Amino acid sequence: MQPAAWIFDLDGTLVDTVETRIVAWLRTFAEYRIPADRALVSNLIGSDGRRLARVVAEAAGQSLDADRQEEIDRRAGDIYSELNLDPKTLPGALELLQALDETRQRWAIATSSRREQVDASIKALARSRPPIVIDGSNVEHAKPAPDLLLFAARELGVEPSRCCYVGDAIWDMQAAVAAGMEAIGVVSGSAAAGELAGAGALFTVKELTELIPLARIQPEVP
Repeated sequence: MQPAAWIFDLDGTLVDTVETRIVAWLRTFAEYRIPADRALVSNLIGSDGRRLARVVAEAAGQSLDADRQEEIDRRAGDIYSELNLDPKTLPGALELLQALDETRQRWAIATSSRREQVDASIKALARSRPPIVIDGSNVEHAKPAPDLLLFAARELGVEPSRCCYVGDAIWDMQAAVAAGMEAIGVVSGSAAAGELAGAGALFTVKELTELIPLARIQPEVP
């Protein structure tokens, strides 16, 4: 496996923010008086926020129109931004990105989050140059749709089939498969190894450190 470009999820993959996301969503649903099951919310982290709002509301016997889904998604993002003041990177994240930079490999971030929600997490990555970030505001449909990943591949100038996508959620794996990319699951966020494999992961790792040797291999020129 020698990908020509790497694309990463953000929450739960590069930065340890899944719990903060869960808390933000639970507070939001409480504000809107929508009973929310923590396990259901946890399983939906990483997917399109409007979809998350709709699924949780439906589980509570409530129906949300598109405007209400958008409103709840934005409110959850606002609360998340208030809470996510000092995010920590996950083991191996900084070293993996450094290895990619040292070997001059192309990489980007594709996250379902909105642009205004990612600044603190991007800053935590401590890169000398701002990375390419494709967020939920760039596309009509976020994960598990492949739109974010395909957008990122275009920005990198690489065919999707020559990209790999690294993520921690089943929605990441499903989006990668739909985009025609090799999916790598990291068991650091919202899903177990078996769940990631079942959703399409080519293989899984416990932490990003395990991917550093692969990142040091120069991709073949087609």
